[in-house]
Amino acid sequence: MPLTASQVKGLASKCGFELAGVSTASPAADYDAFAGWVHRGLAGKMGYLTDHRKDIRQDPHRLLPSARSILCVGKVYKIRGEAERSPIPAPLLGWISRYAWGHDYHRILRRGLERLAAEMLRLAPFDYRISVDTAPLLERSYARLAGLGWIGKNTCLINQQLGSWIFLGEMLTSLDLAPDSPPPDRCGTCRRCIDACPTQAIVPGLPGGWELDARLCISYLTIELRGPIPEEHRPAIGRHVFGCDICQDACPWNGRAAVTRDPVFRPVVEEPPLEKLAALSEHEFKEIFGPTPVARTRYRGFLRNVAVAMGNSGSPKFRAPLERLAASPDPVIAGHARWALAQLQSE
Repeated sequence: MPLTASQVKGLASKCGFELAGVSTASPAADYDAFAGWVHRGLAGKMGYLTDHRKDIRQDPHRLLPSARSILCVGKVYKIRGEAERSPIPAPLLGWISRYAWGHDYHRILRRGLERLAAEMLRLAPFDYRISVDTAPLLERSYARLAGLGWIGKNTCLINQQLGSWIFLGEMLTSLDLAPDSPPPDRCGTCRRCIDACPTQAIVPGLPGGWELDARLCISYLTIELRGPIPEEHRPAIGRHVFGCDICQDACPWNGRAAVTRDPVFRPVVEEPPLEKLAALSEHEFKEIFGPTPVARTRYRGFLRNVAVAMGNSGSPKFRAPLERLAASPDPVIAGHARWALAQLQSE
């Protein structure tokens, strides 16, 4: 007997995924909107979105020619605050986006999907290809079509029951599985994420819609952007040293968001003292953050971000560590440290 969508979803649950749904492997209707977003320059300098891989996103058959269905899964990553909050005042702490507190989700979800594929192969032969942010695929579009949630004004996928603190993964498969239906958009007239964004990165898009101008997004500025951060955007970054959660924190659907008890997401670090971060050697940075998504920003980018956060703190306590960073042979680190020192002097 052929595998059914119901069987596959049951197996996905056993493999640790809170959400699972199926979409047909047809070209994404959202592709034109994506291509227009790229054409208008809103992707910034993220080459993996704008180079030859942009066109591959138009049709999943370019990733797996035999694809008939796309199994989309979701895994909750928000954790409860297990550790006591530090007595250090918040301006002296750096903020790391919740998705990067624990071990790298790419490996975690891939292991789960490989386990799921093995379970499925015991029941039926098929071709497959797994993607966890690792292939040119419009994953949120297919997750929406698979019924996992709607795409909110902040461009995050929102599930009515679980919220938006969810990692997504996909398995393109040659199996012909019954597809699910997308849920209705339940953002309504709410604009809390739009109003909460300190850089006003959520901008009007298609008539009646919203989109993200990545060039203004704190996550883009602190993670994806290499080299100097434009000076006009530095003050709004606040104490963020890697990513940003503001638009998700503001979302009403996250008021009762699901939390995970999976130990793999136990935090390596949550809100570290900025002074401690500024003193890290490159070896120490790799040792602490190597297993986490924070490694993506690299040592240079991380110290750049730390310098900006210290400059935004208003604390004279950071003059000495900033002076050390200003003496760095790396021009990006040194330049941001000098900017930060100027902010403290103007306080």
